[in-house]
Amino acid sequence: MFRKLLLAVATTLSLSGTALGQPNTSAGRDDIASRKNIEPTRAASIAETARPRIGLVLGGGGARGAAHVGVLEVLEELRVPIDCVAGTSMGGLVAGAFAAGLSPALMRKRLADADWRDMFNDLPPFEQINPRRKEILRGFVPGSETGIKDGGLSYQTGVVDGQKIKLFINRLVGSSRGERFIQDLPLPLSIIATDIGNGDRVVFREGSLTTAMRATMSVPGLLSPVSVDGRKLVDGGLVDNVPIGEARDRCKADIVIAINVGSPMLDADSVGSLLTVTAQMVNILTEQNVTRSLASLKPTDIYIKPDLGTITAGDFDRNSEAADVGRAAAEKVRDKLASLGTTPERYAAWRETVQAGERPRQVVDSIEIAGLKDVNPAAVERHLRIKPGDTLRAAELDKDLNQTYGDGYYQSVDYQLLRERERNILRLTPVEKPWGPNYLRFGINLEADAKDSASYLIRLGYQRTLMNAYGGEFLALLDIGNEYGALVNYYQPLDPAQRFFVETTASYRNAKSDIYQNNERVAQYDSGNTKVGAWLGSNFGAVGRARLGWLEQQRDFDLSIGNPLLPTGKVRYGSANALLEVDQTNRLYFPTDGWAVRADYSYALDEGFSRLDAAALGVYSIGRTVLNARVTYQGSPVGKLPFYDAGKIGGPLRLSAYAPNEIAGDDITYAGIRAEQIIGQFPLGLRGDLRVGAALEAAYVGRFYTQTQLAKEDFLNSGSIYFASETPIGPFYLGYGRASEGSWNLFFTIGIGAGPYR
Repeated sequence: MFRKLLLAVATTLSLSGTALGQPNTSAGRDDIASRKNIEPTRAASIAETARPRIGLVLGGGGARGAAHVGVLEVLEELRVPIDCVAGTSMGGLVAGAFAAGLSPALMRKRLADADWRDMFNDLPPFEQINPRRKEILRGFVPGSETGIKDGGLSYQTGVVDGQKIKLFINRLVGSSRGERFIQDLPLPLSIIATDIGNGDRVVFREGSLTTAMRATMSVPGLLSPVSVDGRKLVDGGLVDNVPIGEARDRCKADIVIAINVGSPMLDADSVGSLLTVTAQMVNILTEQNVTRSLASLKPTDIYIKPDLGTITAGDFDRNSEAADVGRAAAEKVRDKLASLGTTPERYAAWRETVQAGERPRQVVDSIEIAGLKDVNPAAVERHLRIKPGDTLRAAELDKDLNQTYGDGYYQSVDYQLLRERERNILRLTPVEKPWGPNYLRFGINLEADAKDSASYLIRLGYQRTLMNAYGGEFLALLDIGNEYGALVNYYQPLDPAQRFFVETTASYRNAKSDIYQNNERVAQYDSGNTKVGAWLGSNFGAVGRARLGWLEQQRDFDLSIGNPLLPTGKVRYGSANALLEVDQTNRLYFPTDGWAVRADYSYALDEGFSRLDAAALGVYSIGRTVLNARVTYQGSPVGKLPFYDAGKIGGPLRLSAYAPNEIAGDDITYAGIRAEQIIGQFPLGLRGDLRVGAALEAAYVGRFYTQTQLAKEDFLNSGSIYFASETPIGPFYLGYGRASEGSWNLFFTIGIGAGPYR
């Protein structure tokens, strides 16, 4: 997985299309869908027959491909009619939008308005994910999901599935108002992709426009391939990044206007790390097919290579700047382009045919869900707000499909609006994960501080999903480290929409409990906890859940080293247990907006005590500044918490001046406020950001079991400064905390369960 991440980052740096071996431009070529030529007469018949036929070629280059829009603006101003267009990768996206009728001005606006960073994160906002899925995501490294198929392992096909990218392409060309097919477009179009199975050059001249646009953008390792007619298709830049020959063939072009936006080669001094070596290899292989393609240019053709400077293939937030550079490059050959212009009347007629007005919204007559094998169609239907007879609205449908994707069963969730027998059929096409439904998962956590407290945890999990029509799940995990243990869990929804469920769990955990007095660690106890429980619960959609049940526990508390300050022994008891959990934060880790509350209450009637663990979190952003506040309570509303089940406080952003769980007791109330400044973002395809933060924290402990000398303090406090970031293996914190009474700590933590959101 980490090797795939490195390749994804390297590819993001170049994203100009890639090559694996020699391209196959003749015998390996294939026209998807019909495998036949479509004579380009629709738009061409509008213009005079005496003029030369013009083919437009838009090369691949990732975000640098926005320069194509600037060139199109100049062509529009000079009234240059186009007879056919061919594109690869980002050039294929722009070519598809142009052939579908989008004006350069509208294209520029749509590209600028798009949230590209969010598009390269498949998950919907965290508040739209169901509670069970949230629990799984936070318990393991998100990218560690590995399928188990026929006794072997099966892996994800890309860092990003491309769920949001495909829905953006749908909106770009207006698929919500009727599916677009290449053969029906007024302007002949070719989009280039690569068959990753055999290296063939694949040409889309027919079939779904949006599928072709998505396929040509599938950078290997970063974006999952697209399956079409049994083939797995990826970025066309592997075999033909500037498809000049295809434009000549498509409309028998007399003159080709070719635009090359590929990433430049790195100089030798810049190549030294694994990432730069990989990026240079990709550039070399791509440049080979580009060089061959450019060699076919004729003296009458027009070649444009915008000077995009420091704009990289991953700089999608600079698309307006790239478009301006493309315009400037076209201006340099303005005289040549102007010679291809036609009269205002003839251009207006051509433009009216090619750039048709926006189609009206459509009323849906029926809804179909196609292609499901293991998933109950009701699991998709529960997310849909649209009903037969409703007008289809793209933004609403996209939100519902992204929420469906968030259930974790699918590689993609797409749609088509088809016209059949005078009826509009909304066909939903969820694609179940080919590497599922059984998975191995992995997690890791490392913590260390200046108080000689260090811990590690390695987690291995097995999850079997979709065990029956209602979506039953089995989960088993094994933890190895300073804390070790195991858990088995069975979760069974009671209805197809999964509104109600039963859940059973059996677990054992052994933890090392450090005992502190006078800011010194004086003892360590082995604390064992065996649990068996069963609950009946309800999910409130993606908002939260509640459950009620019975929990049997056995607690063992034995001295390992040091002074025997606390009692030892073994106790077994049962308790009624209730949980209420609502999470409306917008990210898995490091939210920038939202709120969450959690209350877990147990009442051990025979032991004469109850336990309440409660927390509330609120997050709000002002620009790149993130503010949040958190309040927690651990205590016994009835009786007194026994020493073996004491509340604990201390550790990173849980009173940062103290070691993890340094203070044990009863009736513990904590409050903390934090301000964090976002100072950087990870490359596309990797979640999260880099932050610097400061925190002020306070806690009241009603009854101390350790650090009893602190009882003279009315409130404990801590101030801290820190760096924080989301990494591929989980949250990361590095910081310093200090309390007014003199305690201080340097802390480091990374991995699952790290930080204040555990």
